[in-house]
Amino acid sequence: METSPLFDLQGKTALVTGGGRGIGAWAAAGLAEAGADVFVASRKLDNCSAVAEELAGRTGRRVEALECNLVEEGAPAALVDEVIARSGRLDVLVNSAGMVWSAPTLDYPEQGWDRVFALNVKALWLVSQAAARHMVGAGVGSIINISSISAMRGSREVIQPVLAYNASKGAVESLTRDLAVKLADKGVRVNSIAPGPFATDMMRYLDDSPELKQQFTDTIPLGRLGGEADIKGVVVFLASEAAAFVTGSTLVVDGGMLAVDAFPAPRA
Repeated sequence: METSPLFDLQGKTALVTGGGRGIGAWAAAGLAEAGADVFVASRKLDNCSAVAEELAGRTGRRVEALECNLVEEGAPAALVDEVIARSGRLDVLVNSAGMVWSAPTLDYPEQGWDRVFALNVKALWLVSQAAARHMVGAGVGSIINISSISAMRGSREVIQPVLAYNASKGAVESLTRDLAVKLADKGVRVNSIAPGPFATDMMRYLDDSPELKQQFTDTIPLGRLGGEADIKGVVVFLASEAAAFVTGSTLVVDGGMLAVDAFPAPRA
C-alpha cells in the first residue's frame, strides 16, 4: 500500500472528549482534515458547537457537538451510545477531557484529588470501556488517551503544584498498556500521547509570570511551546492504518523536553 492511503480516515467516525478547546479541539481538527466524521463532546456545549461549525464548514465533514459531563453517573456510556445512535459506528476514541487542581503538596485537599481522578482516570476508563464494547463487536478500533510527560517525571513545587494531575496521568499510562494487551486479540488498539508544555488553557498560568514561562521554554530543546500542528499529525497517525502495528505505546510530543538534562540552557 502507498503511504497516503494509510493516513486516510474517510468512512471512519471519531469521538473526541474534551473537544471544545485545546488539544481536544486540535485532535478533532486533524481527524476531520484526514476525512473522518467527528463528534466533539464536553461540558461546555457552546465551545464544542463553535469547533464543530468551523470544522464542518472548512472540511466538509460531518462534525457534531455533544454536551456531556463525564463525571455524572452513566454519562460516559450514554455519550458513546449517542454517537453510535447517530452514526451507526465508532472507530476512533480520543480521550482528551481532563482537569488540573493546583495546591501545595502538603496541603493538597482530598476534594481536589478525588475530582481530578474522577475525570482524568475513572471517566476516561468508562468511556473507553463503552467504546471498546462496540469496537470489539466490529473487530477494529483505535483508542487514544491524552496523557502527559508529567506521568514520567517529578516536578518542582514552584513549577507544577499539581500532584493529583501528575499521578492521574501515571494511571492513564498504566491503563493504556493494560487495555492494549487485553484488547489486542480483538482488533482494538490502545495508545497514548504524552504532550509536553503546549499553549493551551492548562498552561495559561505561565502567562502570569514571564520569568517562569522563560524557565519552561529554556528546558525545551526546540525552544517553544507546542501548538496545533504539533498534535494533529500524531493523532491522525495513531487513529489510522499507518499505526496498525502500534499498540500499548506512548508517543511523547514534548520538543525534546524529556531527553534533556534538568538544567536550562544559558540564554544567548
